[in-house]
Amino acid sequence: MLRVKLLEEGARLPVVAHPGEDLGYDVFALEDAVLEPRKTVRVRTGISVEARHPETGVPLGLLVRDRSSMAARGIATTAGVIDAGYRGEVQIVMTNVGTERIDLKAGEKIAQMIPVPVLTGHVEQAQDLEESARLAKGFGSSGR
Repeated sequence: MLRVKLLEEGARLPVVAHPGEDLGYDVFALEDAVLEPRKTVRVRTGISVEARHPETGVPLGLLVRDRSSMAARGIATTAGVIDAGYRGEVQIVMTNVGTERIDLKAGEKIAQMIPVPVLTGHVEQAQDLEESARLAKGFGSSGR
């Protein structure tokens, strides 16, 4: 379940075209925005959100990810974590990775929010860690 508070006139509720099939909720730009080449901007949505598991009511976080239509235009969505307890305005951090200016229009779908369980817990300092097959192998150690 996604509860949404509209903070500004012109803000729109996120949408999901196929509930139960689509992974994320599409979110909309509140106002026009200009993405200059190789620059990053924060795009306002005019909404705040509260995500909960539809059956248990357990709080959920949200990952903000690219929409394929935005990625195809050379726009990358970054800084995409909305913590379960955050109640401020959702802003979408977008980078124009191309060489041409891109204009976004108010009301345009700009990103998607994907609900995820919150699995963080307390951090415990340890002298030793349990052995594993991988050990400290990293950075391509499993092959290319």
